[in-house]
Amino acid sequence: MISIQSLHKSYGSTRVLEGIDLEVQSGQVVCLIGPSGSGKSTLLRCINGLETYEGGDILVSDERVDRNAKTIHEIRTQVAMVFQRFNLFPHRTALQNVMEGPIYVKKESPEAAREHAKALLEKVGLAHRMEAYPDELSGGQQQRVAIARALAMRPKAILFDEPTSALDPELVGEVLAVMRKLAEEGMTMVVVTHEMGFAREVADKVCFLYGGRIVEEGPAREVLGAPQQPRTQEFLRRLLTTDGGVA
Repeated sequence: MISIQSLHKSYGSTRVLEGIDLEVQSGQVVCLIGPSGSGKSTLLRCINGLETYEGGDILVSDERVDRNAKTIHEIRTQVAMVFQRFNLFPHRTALQNVMEGPIYVKKESPEAAREHAKALLEKVGLAHRMEAYPDELSGGQQQRVAIARALAMRPKAILFDEPTSALDPELVGEVLAVMRKLAEEGMTMVVVTHEMGFAREVADKVCFLYGGRIVEEGPAREVLGAPQQPRTQEFLRRLLTTDGGVA
């Protein structure tokens, strides 16, 4: 589904990604973990074509990702993205936010887009809040609207960039529950997260990034339960100290 080969990315003289190789199969959930500044979010933005890259290749369904190519808009409909901040239109209701993309990007009829949006808001547990505006919703509810908005484009994969990091702790669970459901339904997902319990439970593969490189990758329980690399061990030990555990 997504193939990344020898990816390099810099901001000026600062190297952010150095030789990333990663394969994501259809239906897989891959979690990217690591300290701030390790390149996780930049990697997602390169996959989605929001950032250019200087070396290597990214293929989505065998189509090369190039933000300057005519195909980039089609790739972005196949690979949706959910950000830390919800980026909802403040002057539109939850329903209107979810309808927006299908109508203006995919040229669906308003009637079809409305029915699909209603079904998606029900899917994420917000059927009763369809007519609410973003400032009338909690952070967790706004993020669930953002997930419904991503699903409205009928993507083949969704990229999640720390989707719970801006939420109060008591709201994290409701967003992770929606993501668990998507995983169970076979949605291909690449997730940047610090929620180690979620990664352990849901991910098919975990990749630990440090200094713009994938230092360690493998099945979730192996990487999180018995990491082999000292950098991974140190990172998880710090999380244990800070959060009281990763299980």
